[in-house]
Amino acid sequence: MVKKQLIMEKSLELFAEQGFEATSVQQITERCGISKGAFYLSFKSKDELIIALIDQFMMQSVSDIDYIVRNTKDDQLLYEFYFAIYQSFHKHSDFAKVLMKEFSQTLNKELFSKMQYYDQLIEKNILLMIERLYGNSVKHTKYDLIYTIKGFMNTYAHLFVFYNVPVDLQLLAESLAEKTNLLARHATIPFVSAELIKMIQPIDEEVSKEQLIDLIGQKMEEIEEPIEKESLILLRQQLVEPSLSPAIVNGLLENIRNNPDCKWISYLLRRYAF
Repeated sequence: MVKKQLIMEKSLELFAEQGFEATSVQQITERCGISKGAFYLSFKSKDELIIALIDQFMMQSVSDIDYIVRNTKDDQLLYEFYFAIYQSFHKHSDFAKVLMKEFSQTLNKELFSKMQYYDQLIEKNILLMIERLYGNSVKHTKYDLIYTIKGFMNTYAHLFVFYNVPVDLQLLAESLAEKTNLLARHATIPFVSAELIKMIQPIDEEVSKEQLIDLIGQKMEEIEEPIEKESLILLRQQLVEPSLSPAIVNGLLENIRNNPDCKWISYLLRRYAF
């Protein structure tokens, strides 16, 4: 196992047991069986490690949500959206628990800003889903619906993040899809307006083509899987000098999408207009 990944996995165990603040670098190195020097070769500080863990978790979540919203048929979209959300919470319940707890209490500006950034990306996907499903019929209530859906996501996640009760994910997804449809079709009194959204949302930092090319280059050096590596090479070439058909580009994106190390790049590339 790569040392950086070992540190992330073992520190995650400790953070889930004790929280961010109560866990020291010394405890992390002891759990990993490495020296402090080896730790600082991978991460400059514990805060940098925490941000890396948040990036790993949220990048995969945002990438999965984006793919579902853009590729699922309308009649299954809400169900697949909710199912994917709660399946991710369930799979990573230890980290989700500590993240939700720490974020509600944090005074760390970098952590807060990071979570705001990912929250904004999720909101954009939810808005895209709402506009696809309901069109002009929710013109005045669509921003309220965003916060309704986010409320469902957060509230029901507590069932298995904090209470550790068995949850039927299929039934939960079906139930929330039904509730969302009812609200979308019958709610008439909006509270959250487009103007309010603009006031509370931070500025979206788009990744430039040059940054994306550099990011792909870094990832090409890190991964060893031949299919994903070759796909990244071709996608990088496509950014520099477009020559491939949309069908081939989509196939290359599929090649990298399910690799956890490439999910974020596949997400950024889907957002980028070739």
